Amino acid sequence: MAATGGSGRSTVADLLAAGMAADGASAVVLDTAPRLTSPWPSWTVGQEAEGLAALPPDRPLTRSHVRHAAALRPGADRPDWHVLTDGRDWHSPPLTLPQAPAAWLQLAAIGGWQCVVADTPHPVTHDLLQSRCAGHIGLTRSWCELPYAVPVLCASATAGGVQALQQAVMALHAEGMPLQRTVAVLVAQTDGRLPAVARAGATMLSARIAAVVHIPHDPHIRAHGLRTVTRLRSRTRHAAGLLFHEVLAAAGASWGTPLPDAPRPAPLAVVSHS
Repeated sequence: MAATGGSGRSTVADLLAAGMAADGASAVVLDTAPRLTSPWPSWTVGQEAEGLAALPPDRPLTRSHVRHAAALRPGADRPDWHVLTDGRDWHSPPLTLPQAPAAWLQLAAIGGWQCVVADTPHPVTHDLLQSRCAGHIGLTRSWCELPYAVPVLCASATAGGVQALQQAVMALHAEGMPLQRTVAVLVAQTDGRLPAVARAGATMLSARIAAVVHIPHDPHIRAHGLRTVTRLRSRTRHAAGLLFHEVLAAAGASWGTPLPDAPRPAPLAVVSHS
């Protein structure tokens, strides 16, 4: 999640899934953003995956249906992982994607993956304030209340990015959200050390949340996005592994190690037509 756009959220989601796959877990990224605002279709272009359009919400689904709809993200020296996105041509009619996090949890449970990364496009701080004023449960709380969910807050490692991150953490604290298992990620915009304001912000935040992880600048990502993962710097791969282990440690501190089995949504009964 992120407080604003341009926070490196999708890059962090991809690197987190890569870290999960490197650790031996089967992983999937759920692209919950509308197609024309998401980078995932271009990162998975050219595959035969049917995508989210092949998973109608009003029909029962099997594991094979869901798995065939998922695109593959090939690992350079590690196992592949999956992405569920809308990979159709840009001019195709927009899909009506579910907003309820429980619907995405059910989809991932049908697919049978061990680890799930949800790439959420809603601005966290605005959602928290809006839901408080409207008196209803917002998207951020709904995502955080899913079984064994670890919130990952992304921000660019700039003065504005750190300020937005600090504001988001204050809003999460005010709403009683699970900061003790929240991981913050600072995404560097340039090479070299983090700016002083980012280092100071990370120091202040580390006392309030589970961990703060630094994703270093990678020229390949800056120039080409994440269409390929074979040319990423070794320190980028190392940061992906560190991010996964911090997320896993936050989950273990909350629910124990190893994690108990997550509850599975009840399957629909098969209806026969005569």
